[in-house]
Amino acid sequence: MRLLAIEDNRRLAALIAKGCRQAGFAVDSCHDLESGRAALDAVGYDAIILDLALPDGDGLDFLARLRREGSELPVLILTARDRVEDRVAGLDVGADDYLLKPFAMEELVARLRALMRRPGQALGVRLVAGNVEFDTVAREVSIAGAPVAFTRRETDLLEILLRRQGRVVPKESIEEKLYAFGEEVSSNSVEVAVHRLRKHLADTGATVEVHTLRGIGYLLDEV
Repeated sequence: MRLLAIEDNRRLAALIAKGCRQAGFAVDSCHDLESGRAALDAVGYDAIILDLALPDGDGLDFLARLRREGSELPVLILTARDRVEDRVAGLDVGADDYLLKPFAMEELVARLRALMRRPGQALGVRLVAGNVEFDTVAREVSIAGAPVAFTRRETDLLEILLRRQGRVVPKESIEEKLYAFGEEVSSNSVEVAVHRLRKHLADTGATVEVHTLRGIGYLLDEV
């Protein structure tokens, strides 16, 4: 899953990105509303972490505009504004959750996952295909009931394909979900990731296989 963090404190933004990446998310960081808007126009995100006091405007106005435009993207406000009136205003304008600074990274990650487990959102708790099971909360993969260690990139790719089991996932969509802005991505990065995942699944006795549809994308289905 890919997140957009709009936070003007660069040190805090880096910590948020690091913590969320360790939890299995791809994260892009923007430090003002203008760059946040540009990022939203360019990429399909799964959720937004939004500060309110930003150098070029108020996050509440930004959120209100998103909702007026019909966006249903989950938004978690992350702010130092701690008055009850502030929390009510944030929720009333369309925030899905409201977390105060300072915060524990574990709580931020848990709240993001909770948002994306809601009906119609991106994150189910347990994904199953054949004898492969993925726990999205613990980020653990088991095959035929036995836990199997996958790399973070393999786990992220497997999750993307499991969520679209039996359907083609375009290469561009995989690249967008796997890699944040600024990450070094070669022309064959997705192909390499798919090759490694395919081999790992075969070596561990999985009854699913990743199929390549040349020029289109990839599809996960039972063998």
